Amino acid sequence: MIQDRLKEIKLLLLDVDGVLTNGNIIYDDTGGELKIFNVRDGLGIRLLMLSGIKIGIVTSRSSSALRYRCKNLEIPYLFDGVEDKAAFLDEIVEKSGIPSEKIAFMGDDLQDIALMRKVGVSIAVSDACPEAIEIADLITEAKGGQGAVREASEAILKSQGKWQGIIDRFLS
Repeated sequence: MIQDRLKEIKLLLLDVDGVLTNGNIIYDDTGGELKIFNVRDGLGIRLLMLSGIKIGIVTSRSSSALRYRCKNLEIPYLFDGVEDKAAFLDEIVEKSGIPSEKIAFMGDDLQDIALMRKVGVSIAVSDACPEAIEIADLITEAKGGQGAVREASEAILKSQGKWQGIIDRFLS
């Protein structure tokens, strides 16, 4: 059952374009790349980290906008410019000290599928490609860049019995 597997998650890895963003890439007149991130996703990431769950980014692209967002959220693991995400899993396990069966990965497209198959829990956004949705253990209702990461964060926290403590903290 997915709830039992979510209970074991110690690290959530995220793709960027199509997961943390809606997949659009915007260039300004100077060629600078702009990305739009969802604030609710950012809070979901923070809540996971406050609850002891580590966060990492695994993306094939590199951008200063992403590096700034990771610095702002204090995301400890940023692996950008990764051509073969699945092959990179061994390095992630080594750096984090967390075995692959306690790692979840959230993706949306073909280049994410191999890594999705190698982790403990694979998560796809609702507007992911059909092949990613087909193999995902969990599919969000939200689309990429529109609260899907927050939704996955809540699912992990609820399965681990940490959600009510977070709610209580905000209510007091």
